[in-house]
Amino acid sequence: MSLRIAMLAPVNSSAYNTALMASIAPVVPADVSVQVFNLDQGSPCIENRLNLSENTPAVVALARRLEQEGYDGIWLSDFDMCGVEAAREVIDIPIIGGFPTSAFTALGLCQRFSIITILQSTLALQRGHVANYGQSSNFASIRAIDCPVASLSDVDVVLVKALEAGLAAVREDGAQALLLGCTGFMGVAERLSRLLEQDLGCYVPVLDPNQCGFSFLLSLVRMGLRPSRLCYSKASLG
Repeated sequence: MSLRIAMLAPVNSSAYNTALMASIAPVVPADVSVQVFNLDQGSPCIENRLNLSENTPAVVALARRLEQEGYDGIWLSDFDMCGVEAAREVIDIPIIGGFPTSAFTALGLCQRFSIITILQSTLALQRGHVANYGQSSNFASIRAIDCPVASLSDVDVVLVKALEAGLAAVREDGAQALLLGCTGFMGVAERLSRLLEQDLGCYVPVLDPNQCGFSFLLSLVRMGLRPSRLCYSKASLG
């Protein structure tokens, strides 16, 4: 039986939908159907804590609707997991965000990772994810390339900045793998890994959060797992 997976881009914009679908295409099995959804309110991008708080209520409401429509799981396409934990208190299907899935994947390949993120406004926020998930001993560094979400589509420019940051993370901070700290980094991971190998003379994994998150979600769905009620007490929306 075909699985139905919702990809929820937690922003009030459909501008990234086509690229998001293309980004996960290499890891979507033949027996899985995917549809992308957006919010009808809130911010058009996630670049700080204010954006997260603005968009979370709409994420929770949409997640509940998607469960009612029969979706088997939700990939929440945001490295900072906008609304994920709140939604787990409302729905009984798995919903997964970007940071933990990328970090867990990296730790299957190395012992120390760095994050390449977009803006200074996300540095402290994403350091908090590392601490919250108990990964401080595996965390090498976080470096921002000072590029807003709306500019990430210029992949050639992004690659130049990300390569500089990635080389510094490896050479100066001891990173053994790199997480891309925004799901808007589309079409970057594989190319950046090749560029790093050319400069360093060895392979360095670069983790695409969309592919990591979608693949991780799919494994949870296939195993029949869902949010623990010992962690996320069941709540109801008014």
